[in-house]
Amino acid sequence: MTATSTAPAQLTPDQAAWFSETFERMVSNVSAAVLGKSHVVRLAFTCLLSGGHMLLEDFPGTGKTSLARSLAATVQASHSRIQFTPDLLPSDVTGVTIYDQATKEFQFHQGPIFASVVLADEINRASPKTQSALLEVMEEGRVTVDGEPHSVPQPFIVLATQNPIEQAGTYKLPEAQLDRFLMRSSLGYPDSEATVRILAGSAVRDRASTLSPVIAGAAVTDMANLASAAHVDSAILGYVTTITEATRTAPEAALGVSVRGALALVRCAKTWAAAHGRHYVIPDDIKALAEPVLAHRIVLDAEAEFEGADPAAVISRIVSEVAPPTQRGAATPS
Repeated sequence: MTATSTAPAQLTPDQAAWFSETFERMVSNVSAAVLGKSHVVRLAFTCLLSGGHMLLEDFPGTGKTSLARSLAATVQASHSRIQFTPDLLPSDVTGVTIYDQATKEFQFHQGPIFASVVLADEINRASPKTQSALLEVMEEGRVTVDGEPHSVPQPFIVLATQNPIEQAGTYKLPEAQLDRFLMRSSLGYPDSEATVRILAGSAVRDRASTLSPVIAGAAVTDMANLASAAHVDSAILGYVTTITEATRTAPEAALGVSVRGALALVRCAKTWAAAHGRHYVIPDDIKALAEPVLAHRIVLDAEAEFEGADPAAVISRIVSEVAPPTQRGAATPS
């Protein structure tokens, strides 16, 4: 995410309190449309405010589209949905340059990627060439067409989905693209209480359209700047380093978490801390986010995968085995 204002040297307690109050208002607003999934909503806003993207592995009909539309409505931002299919071309995502005979000039026609909240539905159904069209924009916030860079709106988040069961006619996302996603999570089916509430409100077909904005899109960038200024003690940085290094030596893993993954965990932990009204990160922030931020970055050994090993379980075991810091470390910039 490209900041439009200068972040403070360090987040203050008063700023953290305002951040937490605004964050909870946004979560409550979305939760009025996406019932019973406040934890996933919090993760989605953490992604947005950390300048990252989210991969949702879920079954059809669990509310992924509603989540994307509700996020956009809450922060008063534009929204688009791209249905990925095998015949989708990169230009169908990014846009295309067309020659205008009237002006005798080439004009760029933006694709659906030029929205603040982009739902990339069933991303693994598109060809690898089309999937790669997202790599630049997810990492750098811009699209290059015919050598000309075009910036996407800010804030910007890609919510990509894929069905974890149906694999026929799909193309597995390469590790390089999985690493571009800040988090991977799942909405899942609602519990009984939330299901009853959904059925009781069946007359409202589109709950997201009933939401009012909580903040303006420009304020999201300000909140992201505030979150990035949360303090991270050197002991916490050492804790993150130990966890990520342990993934590389885990017997189940053929490939562990990269430095990009460690940076992602620290960025998310800052936002998570601010969302809880703190101007500093604690070990519990790391524990809460380790699985959604790190699990999809691990490549399992073929034998371990055959025996039923699960990346989330590997992360959970490592976090339980690595002792969190009990005292502050030497002064280190956050």
